[in-house]
Amino acid sequence: MEFRQKCYGVFILLVSLGIHDAVGQCTSSPYRSFDGTCNNLLNPSWGAANTPFVRIVPAKYADGKSRPSIAKDGSELPNARLLSVEVFQEAVQNSPDFSLANMQFGQVIAHDMALTRGVLDAVTCCSNGRLQPNRGARCFAIPVSADDPVFSVRGIDCLNAIRTWNTCDANPNNCTRAEQINVVTSFLDLSIVYGNSVEESNQIREPNTGLLKSEQRLGQEWPPRHPTPSAACTLRRPDEACYLTGDGRANQSPHLAMLQTAFIREHNRIARSLLTLKPTLTSEQLFQEARRINIAQYQHIVFYEWLPNFLGRSFMIEKQLLYQSAGPTNDYGATIDPSVINSHTTAAFRFFHSSIQGSLKFYEESRLSLSKIDINDHTNNPTILEQTADRYAHLLRGLTSQPMGLHDTSLDPATKHFLFRFNDMFGTDLKALDIQRARDHGLASYNEFVFLCFNQRAATWADYNQLLMPGAVDILSTYYNSVDDLDLSVGLAFEKKIDGTQTGMVMRCILADQFRRTRKGDRFFYENGLRFTAVQLTEIRKANMAKILCDSSPNVAQMQSAAFVLPSSVNPLVSCSSLPTPNLREF
Repeated sequence: MEFRQKCYGVFILLVSLGIHDAVGQCTSSPYRSFDGTCNNLLNPSWGAANTPFVRIVPAKYADGKSRPSIAKDGSELPNARLLSVEVFQEAVQNSPDFSLANMQFGQVIAHDMALTRGVLDAVTCCSNGRLQPNRGARCFAIPVSADDPVFSVRGIDCLNAIRTWNTCDANPNNCTRAEQINVVTSFLDLSIVYGNSVEESNQIREPNTGLLKSEQRLGQEWPPRHPTPSAACTLRRPDEACYLTGDGRANQSPHLAMLQTAFIREHNRIARSLLTLKPTLTSEQLFQEARRINIAQYQHIVFYEWLPNFLGRSFMIEKQLLYQSAGPTNDYGATIDPSVINSHTTAAFRFFHSSIQGSLKFYEESRLSLSKIDINDHTNNPTILEQTADRYAHLLRGLTSQPMGLHDTSLDPATKHFLFRFNDMFGTDLKALDIQRARDHGLASYNEFVFLCFNQRAATWADYNQLLMPGAVDILSTYYNSVDDLDLSVGLAFEKKIDGTQTGMVMRCILADQFRRTRKGDRFFYENGLRFTAVQLTEIRKANMAKILCDSSPNVAQMQSAAFVLPSSVNPLVSCSSLPTPNLREF
């Protein structure tokens, strides 16, 4: 059962969030809208930008309405920074199987599907690590103890955290339970590339051509410069790179900016090829055709190349998340709400945070490691990509040759102590923020999700031994007063991995629910038979991440065919020209 926001009528809710009632206004366009409206013709706002996340377990706010979660006995839950320091390990653990591209592509998907609306006014809870006296009710800062192993010696007594905007903020006098707002569309629609509204799309489209805007530098195609770089990036000099794309987070890290750039270049490659094959297409037709093919390739990669690494291919086939048939699947369900689940975006899908590497490596074509950079020295500043003509290629080879971190209970110090540090030693703690954000959103405890998934709950700590790693219960019971207090974001991290997957039982339960919605609740999903013929589907299914990455850089000549997996004897480097790609003549 879904527990959607029921504070007030649909019309009032949509108007307050900037989405008007679209019933009766949906057209028969063969292309998806930019803001996600009218994907579902019966419920036009499902999955649209600026609508609430959905819940699969009711919220557990302290006051039943909006206050952050507390313990079962009414006390405060364990300090989030304390849990990060004392419960989670600090180490760099390399995956023996997966490349850093596997982790980074997960962030692309996360950004494509969700962005929680922040506060509408400027709030400062902590300034230079010090708690501010007049901080206001929206502050949810994380206290730092006087004996913190890293922050205390730097005079830091709090980590900044601000409560996110919710439906009770929109209508405080007529709301029974707060729900957070998803600013972007819930669909796998490359909104990070194309934007989440017509207005955003128009800013990044080249008028009358069918292309996305780009600029030529160093013999390569780059996203356009951001018109207000100081607001979007952290720059040392005015001439440094700061890109304008469909998503404001594009500049967050060099690898993220690289994948954004790759899909922008892919759109323009497709559009130019289509124009050669079909010169009578109008600029709008050219843009929309290139867009739908680009999205289709991306969706295929997500479900058939990336997601099986985490859920397991046999499980996905069993749950009909992927198929072995040749033609369209026709599995769209008009009653399936595709909206992003709050516990998915706020807890379960943050699992790859432990896989982030603090150092990004450069590689030659031979895959000889050249040098490395600290990721926090390049936060919100992708200038490194344009430092020299071959930097993009060096970093791209690193993305697919460097192992990602293990999905475990250890974090790289770069994310545990120095996240978002820039030119100084002050940073923050990603794991602590994840825990704090889940409480802000009123996520129910891990035990509530155990009950959702298995229709039984833990009565004692020992009951968790079936789901959690050996020794986890001994550690966690020291910090939590009750089995019903265990934070979802903490419990998920300590789950035993299912053989052949990167997930535990409860995490897989949540992810499977989300991607069922994402696939079967999307009327435009590429396999649903709405727009692609059987022949065209055959071509789309040739798409793979390695080829898209190869095509994004003329200086990369070889790549392993499974880009999310490390190069090996069973996944050897091959010529980029030998990798399969859809034949656009069929479109």
